[in-house]
Amino acid sequence: MIRGVRYIAREVFSFVNRGDAVLCSPVAAAEDRRVSTRATGIVGIAILCSRVLGLIREMVFAGLFGAGRNLDAFLMAFRLPNLLRDLFAEGALSTAFITTFSKKIAVDGDQSAWRLANKVATLTAVFMSAVTLLGIVFAPQLVDLLTWGSWSPDKTALTILLTRIMWPFMLLVSLAALVMGILNAKHVFGPPAMASSYFNLGSITGGVAIGWWLDPHFGARSLVGLAIGTLIGGAWQLTGQFPSLRGVGYKYRADFHWRDEGVRTVLTLMGPAVIAASAVQVNVLINSGFAASLGNGPVSWLNIAFRLMQLPLGIFGVAIGTVTLPLVSKSAAVGNMDEFRAILARGIRLAFLLTIPSAIGLAMLASPIISVIYQHGRFTAEMTRETAGALQFYAVGLVSYAVLKVLTPAFYAIGQRNTPMLVSFLAIGANLFLNWLFTFRLGWGHRGLAFSTSLVATINFLLLYALMRRHVSRLETRQMLIGLGKICLAGALLALVCWAANYWWLDAWAGLRFFPKLCELLVAIAFGAMVFFSGAFLLRVSEVQDIVDLLRRRLR
Repeated sequence: MIRGVRYIAREVFSFVNRGDAVLCSPVAAAEDRRVSTRATGIVGIAILCSRVLGLIREMVFAGLFGAGRNLDAFLMAFRLPNLLRDLFAEGALSTAFITTFSKKIAVDGDQSAWRLANKVATLTAVFMSAVTLLGIVFAPQLVDLLTWGSWSPDKTALTILLTRIMWPFMLLVSLAALVMGILNAKHVFGPPAMASSYFNLGSITGGVAIGWWLDPHFGARSLVGLAIGTLIGGAWQLTGQFPSLRGVGYKYRADFHWRDEGVRTVLTLMGPAVIAASAVQVNVLINSGFAASLGNGPVSWLNIAFRLMQLPLGIFGVAIGTVTLPLVSKSAAVGNMDEFRAILARGIRLAFLLTIPSAIGLAMLASPIISVIYQHGRFTAEMTRETAGALQFYAVGLVSYAVLKVLTPAFYAIGQRNTPMLVSFLAIGANLFLNWLFTFRLGWGHRGLAFSTSLVATINFLLLYALMRRHVSRLETRQMLIGLGKICLAGALLALVCWAANYWWLDAWAGLRFFPKLCELLVAIAFGAMVFFSGAFLLRVSEVQDIVDLLRRRLR
């Protein structure tokens, strides 16, 4: 898996170095390729560590509380600051700042870029502090908005308390995202990618320790400890990047002179991005209301299933998107559209190759995977079945989610910032209709919400791809469709392996203990992966053949 991520780096960065060959010597270009490959390999490892720790965090919380009333309250309280984090910090702010900051470095140099960073950091701290205070004051109204007033008074009161404790997390993580943007623009990818691991470690150790101190039996009162642990994790996520920030030469100085061209550019890019991302968050709020209205459990089942879907999404989709954004921004800034198209098309093809088998595996091995990871403590077999049903429907949209991580930021790089915003408005209407259709009209319950989410992501991807192809004239579509067909044929072989494992093997393991079940599941996954990539190699999928060639050269 790590070698695959390193290959992503090699392929993506190779296009940039081809474009830079005019400006630098072949020796320098070769050195750049080695440095870039190593850096992005580290990104893949760091993201993998973060996702695994995130799963451990979910495992611990699910084992302590089960998927019911208390965990529902905690997850709903965390959803509010987490939504705004996605909206401002890791969404609009990160994309707008990296795009502007990268261009500032390329055109005006480091000192001008540092001045811009000081202004944006000061503005972010002031604005997010004000939003934090407002969130604490109006927490009751926000919780009612999320739950549609369908929860009992005691569950609502608990959710309000946890919301007020965790709301400052949004300020911490917003500043952490800004630091990440500075480091990524300076081609420092590893420490920012590891920062989310610090969050998970802090929230697990601090949250469980304080929760046990408040209530050794881990009742509702211990949730306060988990909320405080979230703040500990957020602070660690921010401060853990400071050494790398000093290493690139940045020193923060408060700067309130916000009437600056660079600041205006960031805000101008953020406006449509915030509106576009707010449409996504509106969909999340709608889904939360639907889930809350279904009683105790659906909020937790959907959250756990979505977390599992985010594991391959983070390792592959986010890794490719993290590397691609500064590169396409650079290509667009210097007007090299051939390079822009090549980087973007290769990123999309790699996302297809790595997430299609992941989606098939998650859909067909959903119950065994959730049983191994979560079914312990207060997490029952019934909770496993309900969560597995949601995961199967979430897996349908995994490929689209991954490609959107690569495709959406590219619109901001070429100045088409309104396009994702307009498409996202269509998604709100589609999400409302599909939620009503699948959840209530067809009676699919929480599974309908997961399926609706996947369909909306797929619609978003298809529309944005068509619009991007129109903007850049061509996007290697024919080559992409041929490769996609071959990957789907190899995926059919993987699906056959997963079906056989479920039918002949994994269905009979209910009475086994944890480690025997884990070993059997890992064997099934490893064999399925071997069959898939062998089939893709025999079908001459070019990316897989390049991986094999790379491994052969390294073995020699």
